[in-house]
Amino acid sequence: MDLETGVFQNHVKRESWKTVLTLAYQSLGVVYGDLSTSPLYVYKSTFAEDIQHSETNEEIYGVLSFVFWTLTLVPLLKYVFIVLKADDNGEGGTFALYSLLCRHARINSLPNCQVADEELYEYKRDAATTCLTPTTTFGSRLKSTLEKHRVLQRFLLLLALIGTCMVIGDGVLTPALSVFSAVSGLELSMAKEHHKYVEVPVACTILIGLFALQHYGTHRVGFLFAPVVLVWLMCISAIGIYNIIHWNPHVYQALSPYYMYKFLRKTQRGGWMSLGGILLCITGSEAMFADLGHFSQLSIKIAFTSLVYPSLILAYMGQAAYLSQHHVIDNDYHIGFYVSVPGKLRWPVLVIAILAAVVGSQAIITGTFSIIKQCSALGCFPRVKIVHTSSKIHGQIYIPEINWTLMLLCLAVTIGFRDTKRLGNASGLAVITVMLVTTCLMSLVIVLCWHKSVFLAICFVCFFGTIEVLYFSASLIKFLEGAWVPIALSLIFLIVMCVWHYGILKTYEFDVQNKVSINWLLSLGPSLGIVRVRGIGLIHTELVSGIPAIFSHFVTNLPAFHEVLVFLCIKSVPVPHVRAKERFLVGHIGPRQYRLYRCIVRYGYRDVHKDDMEFEKDLVCSIAEYIRTGNAEPNGAKDEMESEDDKMTVVGTCCTHTDGIQLREDDVDKIESAGTSELREIKSSPVMQPRKRVRFIVPDSSKINRDAREELQELVEAREAGIAYILGHCYVRAKQGSSMLKKLVINYGYEFLRRNSRAPAYTLSVPHASTLEVGMVYSV
Repeated sequence: MDLETGVFQNHVKRESWKTVLTLAYQSLGVVYGDLSTSPLYVYKSTFAEDIQHSETNEEIYGVLSFVFWTLTLVPLLKYVFIVLKADDNGEGGTFALYSLLCRHARINSLPNCQVADEELYEYKRDAATTCLTPTTTFGSRLKSTLEKHRVLQRFLLLLALIGTCMVIGDGVLTPALSVFSAVSGLELSMAKEHHKYVEVPVACTILIGLFALQHYGTHRVGFLFAPVVLVWLMCISAIGIYNIIHWNPHVYQALSPYYMYKFLRKTQRGGWMSLGGILLCITGSEAMFADLGHFSQLSIKIAFTSLVYPSLILAYMGQAAYLSQHHVIDNDYHIGFYVSVPGKLRWPVLVIAILAAVVGSQAIITGTFSIIKQCSALGCFPRVKIVHTSSKIHGQIYIPEINWTLMLLCLAVTIGFRDTKRLGNASGLAVITVMLVTTCLMSLVIVLCWHKSVFLAICFVCFFGTIEVLYFSASLIKFLEGAWVPIALSLIFLIVMCVWHYGILKTYEFDVQNKVSINWLLSLGPSLGIVRVRGIGLIHTELVSGIPAIFSHFVTNLPAFHEVLVFLCIKSVPVPHVRAKERFLVGHIGPRQYRLYRCIVRYGYRDVHKDDMEFEKDLVCSIAEYIRTGNAEPNGAKDEMESEDDKMTVVGTCCTHTDGIQLREDDVDKIESAGTSELREIKSSPVMQPRKRVRFIVPDSSKINRDAREELQELVEAREAGIAYILGHCYVRAKQGSSMLKKLVINYGYEFLRRNSRAPAYTLSVPHASTLEVGMVYSV
């Protein structure tokens, strides 16, 4: 599966109205499924216990006023008009904000960063504005402060991880709340003594089916998502209009902020505690920003302002209009969405609501997969198996371990709580915490990335932060009534992330401290003092400079290796995507005749890793193109004072240098006499008869000197002989004299995670017959 050429199609969005409207329509199913189903449970959660619906209607009018202004200020004003502009080269979400800050302030938590990474296209786009920033501004002082103090950098990373953990917690709670609320419509369609025994089994069955179908990918049924949400929005808005006209045409007066004041004055502490239920009306707002990479800013804005926002307002007004004329409602049924639905429409609406809840749940599950992939790429989550479910739509992934974990946790909270009240308390805290994290990170983006006044950033934090802190306090007070669930889940995931990231940093520090100098390698002489066997040896390492200790360990115990040796580093950089023509950094290690190369392969945190055959072809082709272009000196020796970064050359994949060297691989018995007037071939010696014949086809206009041609000839013969993968297998232990906490984290925590996590992505598809593991003990 080759998604390389399609990666940037998501960002090339023509501004024609047809394209924008198509994207706006598609965004309904992906972005707004969760937000659109919130009318199912907002009033029911708000009136669950803290306040009562009285005949004065002050409570219902006050709640409607709070819902209206919360929807207006948070999703509309904050996200649509401000936060959506803080995209990371078209990508959104908590980690996108953190990545944006990392590049502007150089506070990246990844250990193997290089100066060459800042030459990437997406880095340069940010640098174009950064270089214009005066050195005397508050932003410059803040930037230097963050770069100097590691404590502040770690706090910023911790803040981003807390937001990420709450997103994962939301991935557990939102499907349970949405599906259970939709299924609760059965209470008005069957006998009281029956529905309570049916709701939980039906909800659990739907959830199991939802998670069981994840491995098929959403692209197979994704075409149904937007129509389902569209029908649902039309349904609730039509019911809302009917209720307003039929029951209370003057309900619009409750949109005045004065009713919020009357509500709080009458209900006092109970009204404040009920804000945790009102908060649920903005559940799913973060998805507008998190799913930005699949759509354009304009399409998301149009979908929300023209359809989602007015439909939700009409739905809430319609419910309030109905309830304002119905004060005697059986307490067993509470004040729910289905009470206001006309009796003849309840069954059709129930079916549509369940479908919409499934679509909304699907969006948050996919978002959870996506953010865990980002965390894993940036070294903040144990490696997991990532399956790309679509070869056409970039970003649709499936993670088996996370999927089944989410399903078990989702079933546990559904069976454990069995009502929307406690599920709502739990979900509300997760949602508002993510929003608070976004607000904090956005204030830094305003100063460091947008170079605006610090006064503007303070106003942003104070205004939106005050609203969110008010809701956060109302949710936190419900700690014992369900709000402890997202805190417990987030704490567990946060410990896992911190332990893994700490272990990654310590193992890299060990690699750096124990790497072998190039002078040691050169002292072995041109033959390196050992036997060189046919083939290419790929030594995987995390180092971007120097010789890894694993290599010296290998040479000491086995004095033979391949005639072409490549030190391969596959790393992530804090940008969403790396363009294919900037994928590889290639350079010589030592003189040319040693045939030692360093190849650094760079991926963004949303990039797709190629499979082994395609990757091998790109790797060999990039080395050949490096040799052809003559970027290496004849003796491979530059100024010793020059950094190794300066010796590396950027080389693209095969598809990017179509006018350069192309690689052809054929079975021996199918080789045809290939040759044109435009291309010349470099083939291996006919003495050997390998199973596969490899040819480099070079443009006729290219002038290759004798040394380069000889080097290409040897590379061809080595490729025909095969590629061997030399992998390091480390056993990590805390060194003598370490604190008890460090021993606990490294010896037990990190070692347990390392043993039970997946191998790095590039080793998953490596042929076992071509793999050699070199074990070492890391004392960190």
